[in-house]
Amino acid sequence: MQKKNIWNTAVIVLIMLYLLVPLIVSVIYSLFEKWTDVLPEHFSLGSYMSIFADPAFRSSIVRTIVMCIIPIIITTIIVLLALFVTTAFFPRLEKYVQIICMIPYTIQGVILSVSILQRYVGSKSFLSNRLVMLTGAYCIIILPYIFQGIRNGMRAVNMSMLLEAAEMLGASKLYAFFRVVVPNIISAVVVSSLLAVGIIFGDYVLVRNLAGTSFQNMQIYLYQTMKSDSVKASAVFVVIMLVTCIIAGVVLTLQNRGKKPDKS
Repeated sequence: MQKKNIWNTAVIVLIMLYLLVPLIVSVIYSLFEKWTDVLPEHFSLGSYMSIFADPAFRSSIVRTIVMCIIPIIITTIIVLLALFVTTAFFPRLEKYVQIICMIPYTIQGVILSVSILQRYVGSKSFLSNRLVMLTGAYCIIILPYIFQGIRNGMRAVNMSMLLEAAEMLGASKLYAFFRVVVPNIISAVVVSSLLAVGIIFGDYVLVRNLAGTSFQNMQIYLYQTMKSDSVKASAVFVVIMLVTCIIAGVVLTLQNRGKKPDKS
């Protein structure tokens, strides 16, 4: 049994190392001025100092984080309310809601952005605003991941039974949903939100087509940097990965702190 555990651990470690190879190579490449031989040459932090001294890069980080938070909040609220209504009042409609929420899986970013531009560019309403269009596009792209994560969480806690139990104690369905069900599925909400963060952080097509290069998020900044300096581009990529990991770590830490200790 012990040998089997050692073997399983070794396999997992090898897989993790294999998956981390691109990141490790990027980190090494960003820390040296030249890598044309077997080993890199001239260790330097100049690329990192250069990008952090650039106001455009700092602004791109803020823009990317903001464009992550707003669509995730909007989509999460919509999905929670939709699943509440279907589960509590119209359970037969849940499969149709699921089908609608899964449709964005089949929509490519180019097709979505072109369709949005054709429909809303000429509109005189606030929907013609490029950032509004981008926010809406992100809400569509992350919808399947948010929906599936929250739906799985509701199934795990047996939402119907919790609502019925709360109603027997005199609570309304809506009150029971937000005070009983939602706190019990917060882990599912967090996991699906983190997945959505990764999707938005990695997007280039939507922001390029809908907002243009004037709205520099981290991917636009990375693309423009790649044209001039590959070492600096590697540093930008490493920072993107670090920011993503920091966001995930902060969210998971807050989630764990919010859990009440088990007295048993």
